[in-house]
Amino acid sequence: MASFIVSLTYTAPIEAVDALLDEHVAWLRDNHAKGHLVGWGRKVPREGGILLAVGDDRKAVEELAARDPFVVGNVAEIEVIEWAPGFLDETVAGLKG
Repeated sequence: MASFIVSLTYTAPIEAVDALLDEHVAWLRDNHAKGHLVGWGRKVPREGGILLAVGDDRKAVEELAARDPFVVGNVAEIEVIEWAPGFLDETVAGLKG
């Protein structure tokens, strides 16, 4: 398993983003339950979000992120960044894929 940061950047007005928020949160929770997502949150200022993901490879995570309702609804774009944690505090050890 590898570790990934998925950066979401909003491409539509916040009202359009908010219209898909419930669907997006349900998608997040479902993919957490399936073991794909280990964390998420909004960027500050609110111009997008960050998802922390684990997966077998970049392609699988890119395909997963492409199914995010924000992406499907054309209100956000994604960038998938693979990273190799060199150190993780025990409080975030689950981020190591």
